[in-house]
Amino acid sequence: MNQPVRFAAVGLDHAHIFGQVGGLVRAGAELVGMATDDPNAAVAQQLREQRSDVPFVDSVDELIERDDIDLIVTAAVPDRRGPIAVQAMKAGKDVVVDKPGCTTLDQLEEIRQTVADTGRFWSVTFSERFEVPAVSKAGELVREGRIGKVVQTLGLGPHRVGDRAHLAGGKGRPEWFYDKARYGGILADIASHQIDQFLWFTDSTTAEVVASTVGNFANPDTPGLQDFGEILLRSEGAQGYIRVDWYTPKGLPTWGDGRLMVLGTEGYIEMRKYIDIEGRPGGNHLFLADNNGTEYVDCSDVTLDYYPNLINDVRDRTQTAAPQEHTFETMRLALVAQQNATLRGAAE
Repeated sequence: MNQPVRFAAVGLDHAHIFGQVGGLVRAGAELVGMATDDPNAAVAQQLREQRSDVPFVDSVDELIERDDIDLIVTAAVPDRRGPIAVQAMKAGKDVVVDKPGCTTLDQLEEIRQTVADTGRFWSVTFSERFEVPAVSKAGELVREGRIGKVVQTLGLGPHRVGDRAHLAGGKGRPEWFYDKARYGGILADIASHQIDQFLWFTDSTTAEVVASTVGNFANPDTPGLQDFGEILLRSEGAQGYIRVDWYTPKGLPTWGDGRLMVLGTEGYIEMRKYIDIEGRPGGNHLFLADNNGTEYVDCSDVTLDYYPNLINDVRDRTQTAAPQEHTFETMRLALVAQQNATLRGAAE
């Protein structure tokens, strides 16, 4: 119990791996190896530079099968995340994957069965909640009853195709970014963040997809890129609307004006996660209105607990970082919304 949790990073294709590795290391875990399918990817090269003291091996399989590793973390190309997770759990490892956790309902069912068979856990890093202090603070306020019963969430997830941070300094998006079969579609990918937040804020264990749409309105030369998506959700006690897109203008000084609004029966909360345009500098802006007035809440001292909780879950066989059924339901809803979406414009 006094030894650090040892983990390996396999599949280094998306820049979210930096947050996953950094979060685990800061929480006390030990990174003992790295491997990936494409060592020439910009993300892989940058991580190797950042973690030059960590061995880099040629084979993903080698790290997954090693007996001295407790946890596998991956931000591989999305269609590889499901197979990597299944292989790792069967090898006795817990698994942390970037969102989307998988790209098809068949993959999700195989993961669910493997969790049941092995007793290992499968956690999807919904970073727009787990790595955003303003969202954690909003959760505290909701559970204190500040805005009454939550009846609706409105989640907006805009992105920029050419954002340098997500490209890890690369010259452009890789080919898989334009291949729906590989990245899973815009709803399975980006909107899984907002679905996670809807379930969490409304305290819903399950929900239904009332309607969903995907479109390609600005990139007809790459129809595999779905540049717009929306979902209408409904649970027993709440409703949710989600809009995601790839239209962030060049003039905005960050990759997306991510916003989340939580409506309660006695007030509401709005989060400007990454920027307050023409307002306060930086990110993590939280605004609250209730029966007592309006308030700006400083979230700079909010402690994030996802990665420390993951380490505890590895050791204690608990589900404190995120309940397993919540993760299953989040990805189920994202994949159903994607599968049943109405196609608009040039979208495939």
